[in-house]
Amino acid sequence: MKLRAVKENDSVAHQVLNIEIVQKSRSNLAKKTIETLVDAFVRSQEYINTHETFKANAFNNEDLIEHVESVQLCQAEESPSGSSDNTGIHLPSTHINYFIYKLNRNGPDIEEISEEGEDAESMEAATYYTLPCSDLQGIWENLFYDSNVKKELLRFVETTMEFADANVDQNVIAANKVVLLHGPPGTGKTSLCKALAQKLSIRMQNRYKHGQLIEINSHSLFSKWFSESGKLVQKMFSKIKEVIDDPRVLVCVLIDEVESLAANRKNATNDCSDAIRAVNALLTQIDSIKHLPNVLILTTSNITGSIDLAFVDRADIRQFIDVPSRSAIYNIFYSCIQELTAKKQVDHSGNGLLSLRSLQVVNFSENDTTSLSLALWRVADECAGLSGRSLRKLPFLAKALFCPPHNPEKPVTAAEFLEAMSLAAKRQGQEKAALTKT
Repeated sequence: MKLRAVKENDSVAHQVLNIEIVQKSRSNLAKKTIETLVDAFVRSQEYINTHETFKANAFNNEDLIEHVESVQLCQAEESPSGSSDNTGIHLPSTHINYFIYKLNRNGPDIEEISEEGEDAESMEAATYYTLPCSDLQGIWENLFYDSNVKKELLRFVETTMEFADANVDQNVIAANKVVLLHGPPGTGKTSLCKALAQKLSIRMQNRYKHGQLIEINSHSLFSKWFSESGKLVQKMFSKIKEVIDDPRVLVCVLIDEVESLAANRKNATNDCSDAIRAVNALLTQIDSIKHLPNVLILTTSNITGSIDLAFVDRADIRQFIDVPSRSAIYNIFYSCIQELTAKKQVDHSGNGLLSLRSLQVVNFSENDTTSLSLALWRVADECAGLSGRSLRKLPFLAKALFCPPHNPEKPVTAAEFLEAMSLAAKRQGQEKAALTKT
């Protein structure tokens, strides 16, 4: 489908486009030179699709091929699922921000802490990622929501930095730099937190030399020894503060299933004094670092009602993340099928799939161009109520259970794969119903 032409006097003229460039690890080419090369490559056309990724095989310049791994286009305003993906923008009237970085490929490190006493045991208390890292690359672009949560999270962090730079008195305007994402299991809350940390480390490279994501293992901080949990929380944050002490490092602390550490004290009994100490320790530690500009606390919960109200009150953003809507499901499957066609698991010849935005533009009309896309739209409807985690497994199940064995000479067609997806969706629905009855 042709790109929508955007005139210079359109309301979308003078947009901002962020371009993220992954420089190859072995490359020593100056960033300014890479920016110039990529700018020439991108501006060689008048209109371009946003949210597009170019790999080395798309480049027409030997220096780009040698020094650049990928180029990711990101429209500055992150919009809800399906509202503006693949919109053609007019490059001559667009301001471009370039972010050039190398990926850390060493994998995460494990932080161990020990209990006190003669029988003290060491435990894995946290996982440390140096950002941006290859493990988290691409997650942000493949998360789809119907709300503006991605845009709002980025703006939230930008505002905390603006207030810090302006030395805004936190005793006058409170900002704890705490985010709480809550909702059903498998909806992408943890992935969104990790992706946000990765994105911030890329976008804020002029302010910080790198990012650090510290994922706390909440369950390990509960000790089998009475009264030790509060002390373990303090020990963990003492380690975190050692990283925060370097103002050149952006530190994102992720507490998954935060209800494990911040259980509601109103429900506590005399036998739960250790849990109360853990909550008190967590609140005290959060309060002790909230004034620092280079730290962000990211938390998730599947059971919001079980979280202590004092912790909930400290969260600047409390965002509910629901199971994906039909539009979000379509976008998830669209990205999955694009990946499978790129890897030659599904035949991409003939009429391809349209983005949801393109399908909306033609008002979901039935014709040869839209037939495959409408089939995927029907599959998305069949998957209503499934979690994001289940949806991401569905293409694999479709290929494994309902497609013939892989034949490199004759890969499964897109139409055949969509039929397999429909069968896999029905099976998932049956299994979900059976589990609900048990």
